[in-house]
Amino acid sequence: MSDLVPRPTWSRRPATIGLALGSGVARGWAHIGVLRALEREGIQPDIVCGTSIGAVVGGGYIAGKLNEVEAWARAMTQRRLFRFLDFSIGGGGLLNGNRLASELQQELGDLEIQHLGRRFVAVTTELATGHEIWLRQGFMVEAMRASYALPGIFSPVKVEGRWLIDGALVNPVPVSTCRAFGARLVIAVNLNADIFGMGTVRKGDRLESDEELHAENTEARSLLAGARLSNRLALRQLLGSAKGTPGLTTVMFGAFNIVQDRLARSRLAGDPPDVLVNPQVAHIGLLDFHRAEESIKLGELAMREAMPMIQEALKVLN
Repeated sequence: MSDLVPRPTWSRRPATIGLALGSGVARGWAHIGVLRALEREGIQPDIVCGTSIGAVVGGGYIAGKLNEVEAWARAMTQRRLFRFLDFSIGGGGLLNGNRLASELQQELGDLEIQHLGRRFVAVTTELATGHEIWLRQGFMVEAMRASYALPGIFSPVKVEGRWLIDGALVNPVPVSTCRAFGARLVIAVNLNADIFGMGTVRKGDRLESDEELHAENTEARSLLAGARLSNRLALRQLLGSAKGTPGLTTVMFGAFNIVQDRLARSRLAGDPPDVLVNPQVAHIGLLDFHRAEESIKLGELAMREAMPMIQEALKVLN
C-alpha cells in the first residue's frame, strides 16, 4: 500500500557562498586575482563582505565593475598616487579623501547597495563607541569610503549621524559577517598571513621624499611646487626628516599593521572560515599601489591553490 503513496521529493538549493575580503591597503589588489580565479571556476559568491580595501574591490565586483577596478589598479603609478593626496590640515585626517572618492564616484555614481543583485556588506567602526558597524544599504561609495577611513590619514565619514572609520580596527577579515547573513561556505582572504618575522613596515610603506619626486618626474615637481604651504608642511610630516626619522605614515601604517595582524589572528582562531586563502603579499608595502600586477597574480595563485578545498566543500554541502 505504501508503494502507492507518492514519495516526497526534496529539492536542495546550492550552498550559499560567502566571500570575506580582508584589509591590507595596497596589498588589497590581490583580491582582484582571487575573484578572477573564482570566475574561471564558475564560482559566484552569494555574499561578499569587505573591510577597507576589501570593501572597495568587493563592492566593485558586486556592482559589476571588476574590470574597471582592475584597469584602474593596473594604471596606478607612484605619480598618480601623489595626485590623490588632498591634504586637509585641521580636519579629522591628513587627507580628506575627496579626490579618491570622486574617482570611485565616476565609476559607481549614486549606486545603492540594497539595489544590487547580490548581498554586499562593508565593515566599518563607529568612532564614538568602537562598535563594529555593517553597512548593507545606502550609497556604495559612501560605504566604501567609511570602510577605508584609516584614522589619522583619512577623515571619518558621517553616515546616519555616526562618525565611521576603518573597519580593520574591529574585523580585519569579516568571516563573522558572512556567517551572520547566511553563508554556509565561507571563503576568507587574509592579506596579512605571512608578515610574521618580517617586521611591520617595509621600504614601500613610505612615500618618496620630495627630492626623489623631483628627480623622478616633472609633473610631481610642479604639483609640489604649486601646493599651498600647509600642504607642503603636511607632506614633509608624512615623509619624515632627511635624517631617517620615521615619517607619520611609516609610524601609523606600522601600528595599523600590527593591530590588524593581531586582531585577524584572534578572530580567525575564534571563528575560522571554511577555506582560508593566504596570498603571499607581505613583501608588498602598504603604499605600493603601483604594484597591482604582482598583487593580482599572487591573489590568483593563492586562490588556485585553495580551489581543491573549495570544490570538496561544495560537493559535501551540495
